[in-house]
Formats: sequence, C-alpha cells, structure tokens
Amino acid sequence: MSSAPQKSKKNKPQPSRKPKAILLAAAGLAVLLCTILWSSLFKAYPVEGKKQMLAIGAGDTYSGFIDRLAKEDKVSFPVILKLYQKLMIHGTLKAGVYEVRQGMSVREVMQMISNADNAQMNRILVIEGTTFKQLIDALKKDHLVTHEISNLPYAQILAALEIPYEHPEGLFSPDTYFFAKGESDKKILKDLYQRQMKALDQAWANRAPDLPYKDKYEALIMASIVEKETSLDSELEQVSGVFARRLKLGMRLQTDPTVIYGMGDKYAGNITRQDLRTPTPYNTYTISGLPPTPIALPSKKAIEAAMHPDQSSNIYFVATGNGGHKFTATLQDHNRAVQEYLAVMRSKN
Repeated sequence: MSSAPQKSKKNKPQPSRKPKAILLAAAGLAVLLCTILWSSLFKAYPVEGKKQMLAIGAGDTYSGFIDRLAKEDKVSFPVILKLYQKLMIHGTLKAGVYEVRQGMSVREVMQMISNADNAQMNRILVIEGTTFKQLIDALKKDHLVTHEISNLPYAQILAALEIPYEHPEGLFSPDTYFFAKGESDKKILKDLYQRQMKALDQAWANRAPDLPYKDKYEALIMASIVEKETSLDSELEQVSGVFARRLKLGMRLQTDPTVIYGMGDKYAGNITRQDLRTPTPYNTYTISGLPPTPIALPSKKAIEAAMHPDQSSNIYFVATGNGGHKFTATLQDHNRAVQEYLAVMRSKN
C-alpha cells in the first residue's frame, strides 16, 4: 500500500536583519551625538571656587574665545561650539568683565557674554606706545563708558581734569584697568593721569645723576621716544642711553617715531626722505634737542629707562632684521650694521 505523497516543506522567509542593524547604528549615532553635545555645550564651565570673573576685551571674537578654551583643555569639540554660536547666538562678544558662577554650562557662558548688560565690570586696555588720540577714540566707542568729556576738544578735556599741562600726550598710564560698568570717561582719565604722574614722580625722585633733562616733563618726552623705538624690555635702557648721550653731545636725535608723530594724519605707513627733510616741531632730523611734547603713552618701564640710561658709549643703533637692534659707538661700526641689516632684508625677499 502506497503511502500518500508528502507535501514538500516550503522555506519560510527569514526576517531581514538590515532594519535592526540600521536602528542600532542610528541609536549609536544618537548616543554619540548626545555625548558630543553634552561634553561641548552642557559641560560645566571650569571655575575656581564658587565664582570667577571672565574678562572679554574689545575686539575679542567667539572664535578666538573658543580656541583659547580648547587650547587650555577647558572644552571638547570646539567646532561644535563654533557651529552653535553661528546658528544660535546672532550677536558678537561684548567687552566687559562677567561673573561666571560654579555650575554654569559652557553654553550659558557663551550666551551671557553676548549681552553687555550681563557684564559686572568694564575692562579698559590701554596699550603702551599708543597715543592719546587712540585712547580717546577707544573710550568713545566703549558702550560701557558714560561719555562726559571725551567728545570735547583736548584743551577742554585737560581743563575738566584740572591737568596743568597744555598737551595731553604721554600723561596717561598704559595698563589694563577694571572699572564699574557705566563709569564716566572723566573718572577713567583722571585715574590714568594720576597713575602716570605717580610713576613719573617716583622715577624722577630716584633718577640717575647727570641726566640731560631740565625737568621731569622732558624725561617723560624721552620715555615716550624710548617706548616707540623698541618693543623689547631688554633694550629700553640701551635706547635711552643712546639718546641721552646724543643730547649731551649736541647731536640730533634723528628718531623716526618723532617724524611720524609730527606728520599726523599725513602718515600712510611709510616715511620718505622728503618726510625726513620736512620741518615740523617733532622732526628730530631737522630740530635739535627733544620735541615739544611726548609722542605716545609711555609705560612705567620706559619711564624708568629714561631715568636710568645705560652707561655704554653707544650713540647709534639700527634694526637687525631679526628682531631687536644692533648698538654701536662709532659711525663706521654703525654703517657696517646698516649693511648687515640690508643684507638680512634682501635675503627675506
């Protein structure tokens, strides 16, 4: 007896594993993104103690601020922070001093420093070697400063501050200052003037003997020239020594920064031989002795250098082309140093 034919078993279709794999990948990606976002935006901003002051200067940018945090290992994934700023924070960094409390996230700090109303104090940065005009222009642009006198003519500013000098250049101390938000320009300028006079008086009282200055104001003029001639602290007394000896010998100072200052708005980045020959009250190629006023705001270090010139016999100096200057005592050595400088410059072109 034949058995009934058996039905062939059909293979049941196996469920595809692709959707499950895609879901797992998506979930993993979501976790990764959340981790990145959390470690970037919602991570606690590093604070020493319960609160810390954060100073934002005029001209600072979010990109620079974020890069600085990343360099100091205070944040992760700076590109995420920059993207967040572009998409979610439509303003720019606002200068001021902000209070960062313990527990605030990086995102909260970024939001806070986009609004000057959140600032607790105002930071005023006065760079050594800048001019009084640049100081006044900076105060005019600072929206955290109450403007009382900065828009007045210079003579009226000096009168309002009860300053007994006829020209404001050099009379205000360059440094970084912190003032209450909304402080007046009059109060700020008065403070900077008093600090500069204190530094000048102390340096004058402890000056070296046999200086070629009639009074402390002439020393301030010299300090401003020294400030403009070198950016290296190690050279301040050497530069001062060259000019002090030139004054004693009756030689003209022949210093380019005085020419530039005398040109005023005519200066376009370069000085020509014609500029050196064109007389102005400040052109030390055409006048003997010191110019009538300082040419910049000198630092305390430059003031000290003017009061304590070095004791060498050098009366010349020229740039090396690699930073710094070569100081020499004879014209022959100076001309040789000039040729060395020109050779260095040619090699760079």
